[in-house]
Amino acid sequence: MPARKFEQGALFSADVLGKPLPVVGEQKDIRYFGTIARNVLNPPETTQMGFWSINPYIGCAFGCAYCYARYAHRWVVDRQATANPDHDDMRDARDVLVPWLAFERRIFVKTNAAEVLRRTLRHGSDRHLALLDRETITIGTATDPFQPAERRFRITRGILEVLAEHPGLSVAIVTKSPLITRDIDVLKRIARHSALTIHLSLISTDRELARIIEPRAPTPEARLRALARLTEAGIEVGINVMPVLPGITDAPAALEELVKAVAERGAAYVNACALRLRSSARARYLPFIEQRFPHLAKRYWATYAFDHKVSATYSSRLKARMAELCARYGVPYGRWGAAEAREDQSEAIEARFASEDQFLLELGA
Repeated sequence: MPARKFEQGALFSADVLGKPLPVVGEQKDIRYFGTIARNVLNPPETTQMGFWSINPYIGCAFGCAYCYARYAHRWVVDRQATANPDHDDMRDARDVLVPWLAFERRIFVKTNAAEVLRRTLRHGSDRHLALLDRETITIGTATDPFQPAERRFRITRGILEVLAEHPGLSVAIVTKSPLITRDIDVLKRIARHSALTIHLSLISTDRELARIIEPRAPTPEARLRALARLTEAGIEVGINVMPVLPGITDAPAALEELVKAVAERGAAYVNACALRLRSSARARYLPFIEQRFPHLAKRYWATYAFDHKVSATYSSRLKARMAELCARYGVPYGRWGAAEAREDQSEAIEARFASEDQFLLELGA
């Protein structure tokens, strides 16, 4: 494929076969690499989740401090660096950038995702028939499908257009980006003949606090506008207050302000879950706490030193508080809506990668 320049310059990478693919940098310090996916639709038996999953990208530019999926990236980088030993960017991602930073600065784009999905879901295939039994497809379990790369590459839109060709599905999308409103037209086509729900992530309405915790993610105001636009278009949207960060976003007044704001804009439901920190996430998040919230450092180390969860007491109190707030403002609490998963999604996502091979299957890498 010949090199081709874009408005913001040209960056290049190679797939595992060494064929150059054009990519574009949405931000100066972030590079996007074209890859050829062998698979994009991952079944529950592969991922150990209660639903099928699709991830249009590997890595995520939003850079949320608490992200559980950062370690997903390192095996893909290692494979690319081994296959392309002369590729400076791959060596840089593997040998210079720490893994959690490479996850948000070196993003892999599945350039052929729509084509692979269309082939996988050809009418009458085993996977197509299984999905007609209302097994849910969730888009965005290990990346945000509407991160900045999507403006240019439109990989997620291509996937949605394929899903719009198949009536009788159950589709869920997890995102914190208002870019999803660009695709209201195709979302409405899906919703006409399939069950569709959007899980819009929002953990705080405090703009300055959100900028510290989620440095490159869209502002809370932008997400609230997206919620209103999607709801006005007749699309079901629930709010994932995930994760609730102890001592940071869990103040009663802050949670009430959030619930009130989303209820006023038509949220179909609210889900909430306290922060969970497995070992790889701790490597990024706990140093972040020491730097930005030093008064909480000892509390966090004590809480997460031997377990990835908060105490049962904290969890039960949070659940009770959120249920009371949701009842006060007339929005259902703790339901997944039309695309209801068979088990708690956040717990399944965190536990799903038992091995490198399983993880690569999930990513379609």
